[in-house]
Amino acid sequence: MAEKLLDVKNLRTEFKRDKSWVTAVNDVSFHINKGEILGLVGESGCGKSVTSLSVMRLLPIGTSRVSEGEVFFNGEDILKVDKKKMRKIRGHKISMIFQEPMSSLNPCMRISKQITEAILLHNDLSKDEAYKRAFNVLKSVGIPDPDMTLNSYPHQLSGGMCQRVMIAMAMSCEPNLLIADEPTTALDVTIQAQILSLMEEIKEERDTGILLITHDLGVVAEMCSRVIVMYAGRIVEEAPVRELFESPMHPYTQGLIESVPKLGSDMTSLPSIPGSVPDLSVMPKGCKFAPRCKYAMDICREKEPELVAVPGQEHRCSRCVLHKLEEKEVSKL
Repeated sequence: MAEKLLDVKNLRTEFKRDKSWVTAVNDVSFHINKGEILGLVGESGCGKSVTSLSVMRLLPIGTSRVSEGEVFFNGEDILKVDKKKMRKIRGHKISMIFQEPMSSLNPCMRISKQITEAILLHNDLSKDEAYKRAFNVLKSVGIPDPDMTLNSYPHQLSGGMCQRVMIAMAMSCEPNLLIADEPTTALDVTIQAQILSLMEEIKEERDTGILLITHDLGVVAEMCSRVIVMYAGRIVEEAPVRELFESPMHPYTQGLIESVPKLGSDMTSLPSIPGSVPDLSVMPKGCKFAPRCKYAMDICREKEPELVAVPGQEHRCSRCVLHKLEEKEVSKL
């Protein structure tokens, strides 16, 4: 049996809008094993980044809250630890590559200060040793002149360079769990392949668990062992990567895969999913995907289906009334 590194149970995250609270992540449960890369996919606004920020406890205070759920990291619920202990975990045991590098780096500090600050905080190293580690980790993410980059400010670097700096910062303390939120979005194809290869090496050498949040299904197919598909703040499908691409079960997953261009196809235009992700404050009754689903029936608009296990298929589950599944909720597995 694989050892669980992160175990998220029934996570619910809410944001304050005017005088009420709206739910952005609703009853989300998943786990990541040591040495595993788990893919998290879905359109913008589906709750992927909010899920990761909830795990890291980086949501804005006062306007957001985790109202339900547990997040176990190495067997300890990190939602209940005090701020001091969480600061020791964050950046050391759990690191995150943020989606927006230009807004995540401090514009008033040189890159050397920003990287070595975390290294010195979590490791018993001298300033010279921390600088050397920062130099080496920048070199490992494909930065050609690490010395010049370390002495630069963020505004002096391109978006792609800033993205690589963020990746270097996340990897500098050799975390047990790496949360990568769109880690290769601002990078060209050559550097993207280099970063993905580096993440694969880290997983193999250090048994690091990785949560890979991305829109790129090609990256998911290449990197991940399991995939979770989110829609409107809920998990709608979970499956091993091969099974997901060979036989997607939920109509939303089918739409995502169909919209990917295929080599040698004679199609003049790609299929697309009509409509858009619903607003948090005006969620439709019943299945949240029903207004956009070509298979929607009356029952879909009346009652939201449960996320249930697929009989005879290990580690597969789906949230759709089209499938004649056993009445066995995933939470009871």
